[in-house]
Amino acid sequence: MYTERPIVQLDRLMLPRHASFRDPAPILVRRLVQLYVGLLFYGIGIALIVRGELGVAPWDVLTQGISKQTGLNFGLVTVITSVFVLLLWIPIRQKPGFGTIMNVLLVGPAADLGLWLIPSGLDLWVRIVLLPAGILVLAMATGLYIGAHFGPGPRDGLMTGIHARTGWRIWIVRTSIELVVLAAGWLLGGNVGIGTVAFALLIGPLCGYTIPLFAIKRPTVEHADAGASGERESTSPAAAPAAP
Repeated sequence: MYTERPIVQLDRLMLPRHASFRDPAPILVRRLVQLYVGLLFYGIGIALIVRGELGVAPWDVLTQGISKQTGLNFGLVTVITSVFVLLLWIPIRQKPGFGTIMNVLLVGPAADLGLWLIPSGLDLWVRIVLLPAGILVLAMATGLYIGAHFGPGPRDGLMTGIHARTGWRIWIVRTSIELVVLAAGWLLGGNVGIGTVAFALLIGPLCGYTIPLFAIKRPTVEHADAGASGERESTSPAAAPAAP
């Protein structure tokens, strides 16, 4: 179950930093490498789950449904959907970070790469293996890209932004969004199955482990706009959130 305390920490961990590029060179290089590796593996994780053909995550159900109805490939639909979600940040006054933009641009192509590498129509036992492998890879990838501290993905930011603006409990916001997305994707022909349930049950606890595991410790930095008040912001990683 999602609780308020970890979600507040998640919100702090994923919000974009004014000083994202002010770290010493070794830390900055590590963060950039971790961001790009995380986004690559995020797409590969999606591809593993899709090729498992046992049901996919709610947002990927929507992507599959749109892809089936339009004939566009999975990765392109992922990018288009991410751009649309990012536009929804405007009324809730969310500001994207560098990692947000990279997420929009790279996860879709990475998923297409994974789908190209992994054939469809595999034997059942192989698909049964691909499903948990994909969930594990996706959880690891989430920890990598969020732990790099370059800002949330578009869907994560939509969730935390609505939470911040409305005061609604984060689990209500997340569940409401994903139910709407899941229903729309199912109506469009997306693949709903046991994998969808498995993803919903497992991804939160797994990311609760991987995010603090891969979170990079950053030195305390001072906001340029906080000089007058003397306020300082610690950019060391927050405690583990309940969900990505």
